[in-house]
Amino acid sequence: MHKGVLFLLPTTLGDSNPAHVFPAILKETIKELNYFIVENEKTARRFIKLICPECKQSELTIFQLDKHDKSAGLQSFLEPLLAGKDMGLLSEAGLPAIADPGSLVVAMAHKHQIKVKPFVGPSSLLLALMASGLNGQNFSFHGYLPKESGALKRKIKQLEQFSMRDQSAHIFIETPYRNQKLFETLTKILHPDTLLTLATDLTLDTESVKTLPVAKWKKQKPDLHKRPTVFVFQAH
Repeated sequence: MHKGVLFLLPTTLGDSNPAHVFPAILKETIKELNYFIVENEKTARRFIKLICPECKQSELTIFQLDKHDKSAGLQSFLEPLLAGKDMGLLSEAGLPAIADPGSLVVAMAHKHQIKVKPFVGPSSLLLALMASGLNGQNFSFHGYLPKESGALKRKIKQLEQFSMRDQSAHIFIETPYRNQKLFETLTKILHPDTLLTLATDLTLDTESVKTLPVAKWKKQKPDLHKRPTVFVFQAH
């Protein structure tokens, strides 16, 4: 039986102009879809309306993904695909399946030999690395670092040792209201010569990306509070 295609659809990272970050074909693709797997139904419907105002919301079938869902619970989400209907996967992270639970859906699609079609779009992690000037040939993404102070310090020191050994760049994020505290911890723990990048409000009008040695960051007080920020460092 013919199976549908799972389209991995990009979303904005904030209130940026969609025309500035998406290919024109995205609207035409969304216009043809009636089935979506999403992280948050409310924001997904708002995004669909933004990209395709003529889409009839009442005709859309939305499956909401829980990051704690196990494979068995995701099986029902794929039923339209197995029945030959195309579906879209939408993330809250810019690109589906990158630092995002959508990877569970993609993995299951491959198990069922369902075609997966990715679209280009904004990934804050890759945009931060691209703009950092740090090593794009050898890098790691670590998600969120430990919250507990002792564990956080040990993790930072460990990653810096890895970076010293192989000149790798290390990327991580934090809950926006904890950004300032993480920045202060980094400037206390990292070697003064280590290069640290702060990539804030990516793709927005308030975007800021700056790479400096830790010694110079100590003399500055960047405003990171409640502003989405990607942190990247590399031992120098």
